[in-house]
Amino acid sequence: MTRGALIVIEGLDRTGKTTQTNQLIAKLNSIGQRIELVKFPQRETIIGKLINSYLTSKPSDDDKDAEIAKLNDYSIHLLFSANRWELIDKIKNLLEQGVTVLLDRYVYSGVAYSSAKGLDFDWCLSSDIGLVKPDKTIFLKFEELNDLQDREGFGDEKYEVKEFQEKVRVQFAKIETLEIAKDSGKWDSIYVDNKSIKQVSDEIWGKIEKICVNGVEDELNYFTK
Repeated sequence: MTRGALIVIEGLDRTGKTTQTNQLIAKLNSIGQRIELVKFPQRETIIGKLINSYLTSKPSDDDKDAEIAKLNDYSIHLLFSANRWELIDKIKNLLEQGVTVLLDRYVYSGVAYSSAKGLDFDWCLSSDIGLVKPDKTIFLKFEELNDLQDREGFGDEKYEVKEFQEKVRVQFAKIETLEIAKDSGKWDSIYVDNKSIKQVSDEIWGKIEKICVNGVEDELNYFTK
């Protein structure tokens, strides 16, 4: 039985993920394809509200947000993972109904950002074992971080610091190597430097058109050890 495709858009902060997800939604809507967008972290849930407080708070705050900002990195990682788990039933139900599900960030961001802070790579992945694996991951690569930090809004949240983003990029490179080795056809990296929104959008569409339009016949796949 054909099901919907699970598509993930990944990348460093401010690399155009939201812009490209919006482009894909418009494209799929224009051809009558059912599409559902889920952004991680999903900040409207109970857990998501805690994450939002953490990302936007500063240690100098004098309210409960200041306490959240002081949580250790292990606790924060598990909060992000729990945010994904609390939405997995919704995602699976949509896929089984034939809906294309588009995720703005997913497990890979959780592993990359936490391991960039020095947490063990395998431990970071362990809390997401059992979540549905994407049918296609599009990783938006930005070669020049100096240009990235000049983008509008960069620096508004906790992790938007050039030096930290460089560490995240190193971890994403590790993930990229591992995922291509496992499933060579399920991970595609696209350089976005000096490209228009349409150029990037067209490249993404070329990678996902078939599974979005025709659906997926394979059973759901899951993250394992």
